[in-house]
Amino acid sequence: MNMTNVLLPVFYMPPISWFSVFLNPENNIIFEQFENFPKQTYRNRANIFGANGKLSLIIPINHNGKREYKDIEISYREDWKNLHWKSIKTAYQSSPYFEYYEEKFRKIYDLNEKFLIDFNQKGLEVLQQILKTEKAQSLNEEYIKNPESVNFREGFSAKHPSEFKMEEYYQTFSDKLGFLEDLSVLDLICNKGPESLTYIKNIKQSY
Repeated sequence: MNMTNVLLPVFYMPPISWFSVFLNPENNIIFEQFENFPKQTYRNRANIFGANGKLSLIIPINHNGKREYKDIEISYREDWKNLHWKSIKTAYQSSPYFEYYEEKFRKIYDLNEKFLIDFNQKGLEVLQQILKTEKAQSLNEEYIKNPESVNFREGFSAKHPSEFKMEEYYQTFSDKLGFLEDLSVLDLICNKGPESLTYIKNIKQSY
C-alpha cells in the first residue's frame, strides 16, 4: 500500500473528523510540534453536547511568551480538570455507553502533564485503547512552511462547520436540540460504543 504522509496537529479529545484522518490506513501520520501555537483551536478545546447544546471545554495555558506548540504549558491555576470531568459526566451519564467507558475516560483527567502536547498525546493513547486501535505516529523534526505532506495544520476549524460528511447518530439531547455533528470523539463513543470505529471509517473525507 502506498502511504500518504499527513501532517496533523495534536488535539485535545479530538473531533470525530480528526479521527477519520488519523485512523485512515493509507495515511502515515506526522504530528506537528513546531508550529506557532494558534489560539481558539481544538489544540486546547473540545466540544461536547451539553443539556443546552454545544459546550466547549477549554484547557487554560500559561502565557509565558513561548510560541512553539511543543513549549506551550498548561495552566493549573484553576481546577479545570475537575470542571471538565464534571461537565462530561453531566452531559453523558445518561448516554448508552458512558458507564461502560467511564473509568477509562477518567484516566485522561488523572494526567498531570506540564506541556499541552504531552497531555494531548497521552489522552490520545487512552482514546485509542477505548477504540481498540493502535495507530502509529511520529513527531515532525522541524517546521516546514510549505510541506510536501498533506497538511491539516489549518484543518478542523473550531469556528466553522465541518468539511467532512458524516451520518447522523442518536445523541443524548438530540431529541430536544437536534443533531450536532463533528463533536469530540467522546460524544460518538458514549452514544455508539463499539460501533464507533466503523462509524469513523465510513466518514467521507473532503481532501
